[in-house]
Formats: sequence, structure tokens, C-alpha cells
Amino acid sequence: QVQLVESGGGLVQSGESLVLSCAASGSIFSFDAMGWYRQAPGKQRELVATITGGGIPNYADSVKGRFAISRDNAKNTMYLQMSSLKPEDTAVYYCYADQTRYSLVNRYWGQGTQVTVSS
Repeated sequence: QVQLVESGGGLVQSGESLVLSCAASGSIFSFDAMGWYRQAPGKQRELVATITGGGIPNYADSVKGRFAISRDNAKNTMYLQMSSLKPEDTAVYYCYADQTRYSLVNRYWGQGTQVTVSS
């Protein structure tokens, strides 16, 4: 069973940076797309960034130019580098990973990590 564990969240001030990590229990080489969602209190879950198995990133407009997603297959870890953080980035951040087996896509989720940005 695949397990994803996020880390790196915390409390920062506006303009500061954080790096979130998403460590997989097994090899992420077998994963297709991976990515990050976030959910703020009272708001819908928002897709923040994705990265394909080939390493091609994509970003929500709200974070484009400030966040960078990457994956290190050798370390079985995905990262979200967040810079120029704003109070509106405050949310619980969840990582996910898609794995295709026998033409079926299974999506695995992490438990979430809290990011709080103070003004």
C-alpha cells in the first residue's frame, strides 16, 4: 500500500518562503502525475500544482511565478517550493500521486500539512 507523508508546513510571515515535501513509502518512479492541492477554511479545495511523470509542471494562476513543483525519483519525494508567500496562501496542503495499473488510475493522498502566512 502506497503511503504519502507531507512535511514542511508551518507559520511564516508574508513574503517569506517554505518548502513542502511529500515522501512516498515506495518508489515514485511508477507514479504518473503527482501534485498538490490546498484547502482553506470555508473554501473549496484548489489544485495548486501538478507534475507529470516526465517532470513537466503546471500551476494554478494564483501561484504561478511564486511556487515551483519538482520530484526527485531517487529520493521518492516530491517538493513544492513556495516563495513570496501571501496570507491568502494559508491552507492545508495535500499531496497526491496517481498510479496506473491495468488501465485503472489509483490516486493516493497524503494527510495534509498546515501552512499559515501572517500579514
